[in-house]
Amino acid sequence: MTATIVTIGDEILIGQIIDTNSGFIAKSLDKIGVEIQEMLSISDNKKHILDTFAKLQNQVDLVLITGGLGPTKDDITKHTFCEYFDDYLVVNQEVLAHVTELIEKYFKRPISQLNKDQALVPSKCEVLFNVVGTAPGMWMKKENTVYISLPGVPTEMKYLIENEIIPKIVREYKRPYIIHKTIITYGQGESLVAERIEDWENNLPSSLKLAYLPSYGKLRLRISARGTDKEALENTIQENVISLTKIIGDIIVGFDEGETIEVVLGRLLTLQGKTVSTAESCTGGKIAEVFTAVAGASNYFRGSVVSYATDTKVSILGVSQETINQFSVVSAQVAKEMALGIQKLMKTDYAIATTGNAGPTKGETPAEIGTVFIALATPKEVIIEEFNFGQPREKVIDRTVVKAFEILQKEILKNAFN
Repeated sequence: MTATIVTIGDEILIGQIIDTNSGFIAKSLDKIGVEIQEMLSISDNKKHILDTFAKLQNQVDLVLITGGLGPTKDDITKHTFCEYFDDYLVVNQEVLAHVTELIEKYFKRPISQLNKDQALVPSKCEVLFNVVGTAPGMWMKKENTVYISLPGVPTEMKYLIENEIIPKIVREYKRPYIIHKTIITYGQGESLVAERIEDWENNLPSSLKLAYLPSYGKLRLRISARGTDKEALENTIQENVISLTKIIGDIIVGFDEGETIEVVLGRLLTLQGKTVSTAESCTGGKIAEVFTAVAGASNYFRGSVVSYATDTKVSILGVSQETINQFSVVSAQVAKEMALGIQKLMKTDYAIATTGNAGPTKGETPAEIGTVFIALATPKEVIIEEFNFGQPREKVIDRTVVKAFEILQKEILKNAFN
């Protein structure tokens, strides 16, 4: 089963907002064996939308569209649906009752005609009831292609995908299994790893596909399989993963099961009953931001000090002024004292500290632009690593955050087996 995802909205095309809907929809469909062939972003233009619908007709099984379902004049998806399907709009009484209750009960104001128009849907469509918003989803079929229109608001789109679209596809369509296994490696670049596993890759069964997914500080190797026998696919993947670990086991640090490293860290810390804190200079609180974006982070994350200024390092974290004078603020010695200072202040098992020169100018420190020191205080010792992440500034900060998480994960896993 194949699908194309179409996002409608000029705000996406001019970069005013970032399209996160397509990624969520793609992941959801992939999990149930639907192959995504294309992602498109198009303007709020009726002709453009109609041309896109026509181009996709009978080329894919599903076309999922987000956006253009609001109450204002620039939201034209419903009218375009009617034109494409030679249909007309009718009032759906269930949707009207829901919209009326939402406006009058929760927003405490009379319902307007614009709000009532949210209940207008093409007469031939199957309505996908939107509990968390006012715009319903629409399911319509033409020849061999199903067109599914969803609201662009992410919370509403996610509700309909999870509660209406996915269950309906699972009930009504037979699909193959699509299975992924992602191996996470650190310390070696894409080209070097490719050389090491060249023979292994050349001998992969035809049912498996390998993809290289490089990012700051790590390389993920994704093995994918597609077929009708789930158990056979899983066994084939596992056999080849085992043979791969014999070749590059020295740089494999884990497996990505669709979770971010901060989620994995949160689970590991919770399982071990451990806590963590951060003292951040060059990263400006970004490590803490990523930690606290995970629900339940208060169980293991105690807090952070953004010690951007030198006197903050001294007055709050207890870094010695003599250490700073002798080694400068961008040094292994200062990183170590920052980590110990925040560990003591927050009374945590682990503490991460970052200090570096992210640029764009060199400033007062003698350290080269891109130089970063990351310190991790553990219950037993302080681990300090030095890096040069180059430029630009954003790259230095992002790579520091990733590397800090990697160092923490590696230490937690090591301690789990000691």
